[in-house]
Amino acid sequence: MPSIPADLRYTHDHEYLKSTDDPSVVFVGITDFAQGELGDVVYLDLPKPGAKFGAHDTFGTIEAVKAVSDLYCPVAGEVLAVNPRLDGEPSIVNSDPYGDGWMIKMKVAPADVAGLMDAAAYEKLLAAGGGAH
Repeated sequence: MPSIPADLRYTHDHEYLKSTDDPSVVFVGITDFAQGELGDVVYLDLPKPGAKFGAHDTFGTIEAVKAVSDLYCPVAGEVLAVNPRLDGEPSIVNSDPYGDGWMIKMKVAPADVAGLMDAAAYEKLLAAGGGAH
């Protein structure tokens, strides 16, 4: 079973949100399950700071040895920062998806984050067949 940290929020598209000290600022990345399904990540196309997205909008793409997939914005918000390490080391998404493998930092409405799945709900989704798009 892939790692599912209890302190994160999850989407059906296998993205996660990680809270910060500021309830309106979150880190976004893909789950351990998603990186395992993709295989070795070789490239990411991510937005620039200042870009704004609605919930479920495509905010970038992730390229792995097996496939290229869209990345979906879990909630509406504005990109504050993009992980600079991923340009030279995209494989961090595989080795540390919930830590150094974060993709974007966003300003969001805290109420939107609360509407996402908690770890128990995400675990049920995976147990029920993975929650394909």
